[in-house]
Amino acid sequence: MKNEPFYLKVPGSTSNLGPGFDSIGLAINRYLYVSVQLSDQWDIHFINNEVPLPDIEENIIYNAAKYVSDFYKKELPPLTISMQSEIPLARGLGSSAAAIVAGIEIADNILELELSRTEKGHFASSFEGHPDNATASLWGGLTVSSHSNESTETIIGPTPEIDIIAMIPSFELKTKEARSVLPETLAFSKAIEGSSISNVLIAAIFQNNWELAGRMMERDIFHQPYRAALVPDLAKITALGHELGVYGTILSGAGPTIISFVPKNKGETIAKVISQTFNDYQYEILQPDSSGVTKVPSFPGNRQLI
Repeated sequence: MKNEPFYLKVPGSTSNLGPGFDSIGLAINRYLYVSVQLSDQWDIHFINNEVPLPDIEENIIYNAAKYVSDFYKKELPPLTISMQSEIPLARGLGSSAAAIVAGIEIADNILELELSRTEKGHFASSFEGHPDNATASLWGGLTVSSHSNESTETIIGPTPEIDIIAMIPSFELKTKEARSVLPETLAFSKAIEGSSISNVLIAAIFQNNWELAGRMMERDIFHQPYRAALVPDLAKITALGHELGVYGTILSGAGPTIISFVPKNKGETIAKVISQTFNDYQYEILQPDSSGVTKVPSFPGNRQLI
């Protein structure tokens, strides 16, 4: 068991990309930073941030680490875990998945399990229930995954050379609420249509054809039509994006953040125009992260939350 402190940097993510529901993830350059050291008792806290955390037994990092330690029937020792995060909570930018990936990395390091990334991906996907955000935070870049109880298969795609405009509202939207509006069944013909749209989306991204990819994103029939009522500005921002040369506008994950994929170095200009009409959002220009979770030499200190 390792005694020395260590430090992690975990990217947030956007997911689904329209029809890639519970399958496609893209890591973004907003990060959860974690400092870990052995202690006499458990303590998990944010630094210089008043965000309340649940009791240790309900903390997502603790439970993800314990999920792995229980699987291997190894005792997880008490730890002091300090965090600094640039990823907003409950906004569809992968804050939960980043915490899950951190917890699994903590268990792997503390217990010296030497897990492969494929094994970590399966643990993370199993814990969260779907692989899109978790595999993106783990691997970095664009991930396309299929998850079952037995395995999690992930293909790592090319890291896109694009800008991403994130339009972050003031209100939260819990994933549980966003999933509650989805249908329990989908007609066979509709499922075929949705699958074909998703297939073309993935092929277009791999060919760096973002004009086509954007059109496929906006044709999703799996989740966005049902969640649109929870984020009323989605249709109007999408229409404005068509006038401004945006590739595609979608919900980030389950929402409520809206994201637009735009040509490289055009994000600031397009965001300024959109913000003149829709000024109730916080605008962030994001880029894809290509590294995934990494160990870093030191805790970075104070970071500005977005």
